[in-house]
Amino acid sequence: MNPRPQVLLPLALGFLLQASSPLTAADWPQWRGPDRTGHTPDPLPRSLPASVTPLWRIPLGHGYAGPVLGSGTLVVLDDTGGQETAHALDPRTGARRWSAALGETYVDEFEPGPRCTPVIFDDRLYAQTARGEFRCLRLADGQTLWRTNFKDLGMVWNPERNTGIGAANRRGNTGSPLVTRDRVLVQVGSTNGASIVAFEPRTGRVLWKSQDDLTAYTSPVLAEVAGRPQFITATCNGLLALAPEDGHVLWRVPFRTLANRNVLTPIVLGDTVYFASHSTGLRAVRIRRDGDGFQAEEAWLNPRLRLNLSTPVAIDRHLYGLGASKDFVCIDTQDGSVTWSQPGFGDVAATLVSGSRLLVLTDLGELLLLNASPARYEELGRVQVTGKTYVHPAYSDGVVYVRDPRELQAIQILSR
Repeated sequence: MNPRPQVLLPLALGFLLQASSPLTAADWPQWRGPDRTGHTPDPLPRSLPASVTPLWRIPLGHGYAGPVLGSGTLVVLDDTGGQETAHALDPRTGARRWSAALGETYVDEFEPGPRCTPVIFDDRLYAQTARGEFRCLRLADGQTLWRTNFKDLGMVWNPERNTGIGAANRRGNTGSPLVTRDRVLVQVGSTNGASIVAFEPRTGRVLWKSQDDLTAYTSPVLAEVAGRPQFITATCNGLLALAPEDGHVLWRVPFRTLANRNVLTPIVLGDTVYFASHSTGLRAVRIRRDGDGFQAEEAWLNPRLRLNLSTPVAIDRHLYGLGASKDFVCIDTQDGSVTWSQPGFGDVAATLVSGSRLLVLTDLGELLLLNASPARYEELGRVQVTGKTYVHPAYSDGVVYVRDPRELQAIQILSR
């Protein structure tokens, strides 16, 4: 049996929930691509050139939010004059269509700028700032259609590092919202019953509020698990799943990490959820029906796989991604064992996949093409494309969009 990621499945709830807009082959509309798994329907090349010349490049202010592309528009966020700012571009030329300020920039030792990747859904852009300003913009012209601020929902902002308060509450929001046809699901981080809030996408009306958990840095996913649609995320208190229609808890796996720092995006394969932190290691949690409810049982825990900042991708029964020792690893999801490890990587390696090939952007700005084989590490090419970067790229129609602290580039790696 070869389980596959499940994040865009029909939901039997009397309303339709989809995790992204109707897609073309040229869409990368949200964090980690069309369905938040790092998988893309666009093919990858068989090799990489020794050097590249960008199709275009434009200067940007600082920021860590990934670029997104949908409905014929490329959007990137940066710090412009002390404001987190969204820029809508022509993906073919880089020409600017509009810019819109979102809210005051948060600054710490990691430099200023946005950290939350926005979402394009149909004719709208949904974006949140590190300080908790959330906006729905019209994609055509950047006009704000509705907005809220996490403070209005009871989130307490305290940027003192030693307070012990939730990660996002003291160091800025990093996770990306999840947008469906019927819900905008946002991790607010209020301990007054509004840890996670669902908004109506067109009007911003609050549909429900749920839980008292403080927010970590994780981006949530929507998946069908054990025959039931589930909103799955990690808070400062551990893993949990909520019912998308009303926010009630389906299951929880409590655990705490150093500095409340859960970063990775949950990975769903069949009825098992995989998640790792820098202090507890990689765990597999099997979800099963239990009468009218659910039971979450830990299938295994590998405490040595303390994956920190980069979420692996799943192909069949294996995970591929940055390991715990600045290495690139292949992990068997059946027992958490490492089938191979390749040293020589850094702190971050954004990984995406098409078919049996992996595209990896390292924090030193190298783009690597790998064959996804559980037998061995097999490199098909590498090329320097940008400066030092922690930003996840977007990939669309043979073009990879990469940014560093100074600029955004469009680099064609597959000819059409």
